[in-house]
Amino acid sequence: MARRLFSSPLTLIGLFIVLMIIVLTIFAPWISPKDPLEVNLGQKLLPPSSEHWFGTDEVGRDIFSRIIYGTRISLKIGLLVVVIAFPVGTVLGAIAGFVGGVVDQIIMRITDIFLSFPGIILAMSIAAALGPSIENVLLALAITWWPWYTRIVRSSVLSIKNAEFVESARVIGANPIRVLFKEIIPNSIAPASIQASLDLGFVILAAAGLSFIGLGAQPPSPEWGAMLSSSREILRDAWWAATFPGLAILVTVLGFNLLGDGLRDLLDPKNR
Repeated sequence: MARRLFSSPLTLIGLFIVLMIIVLTIFAPWISPKDPLEVNLGQKLLPPSSEHWFGTDEVGRDIFSRIIYGTRISLKIGLLVVVIAFPVGTVLGAIAGFVGGVVDQIIMRITDIFLSFPGIILAMSIAAALGPSIENVLLALAITWWPWYTRIVRSSVLSIKNAEFVESARVIGANPIRVLFKEIIPNSIAPASIQASLDLGFVILAAAGLSFIGLGAQPPSPEWGAMLSSSREILRDAWWAATFPGLAILVTVLGFNLLGDGLRDLLDPKNR
């Protein structure tokens, strides 16, 4: 399995990017050459140089340092949204598929209601109602993300709930809750897990988009979307102020997508 994983150049690129993001997140205070919040009006709008690799912004803050610290914010949002949405969606999908009947209908109709709205629009509405902050964006995205896992897990459960190992567990007297959590969920969670690895990048992109329109992180936070938003007025005179935060978002999303695609190909039974 490891040989197949490392045999794909694109998967290796994705793994390398993700590992670099993790390293930057953990060691940001030691890697960052400047304080990301330090204002120096005497050095505002300086172009990239040996002292400021990515230049400075409109109040003289080092953009390279802000991008490094921004990895902490973006990765935290991505992980927390998935950590909240994934188990909620998994449990609801497993219950819907395993129990069936009225319970299945109720859960799936609620799921369909959430999925009937474009996810980013629903997240915008929730974040706007709660007020602009990173915490509210995190909650808004978690609320809009769980239905995808519910649908995926329900489909997997329907395909295995009558399998022989499930029937064997019933025959030896296992109660339904034990069958659900010990037999059904562990054997139906793989597709949702792969989706979760892909969703990390999409969540980071969505959070940056909400911060860009003023619903997420607020200045002077070094969140990438907020950095893009604050650079709109100086884009003509300082191209670097928007280019490097945008590239950070692009590379991060690309890394998680490449790694997720590699995991999907690796775990797909058709490729075994």
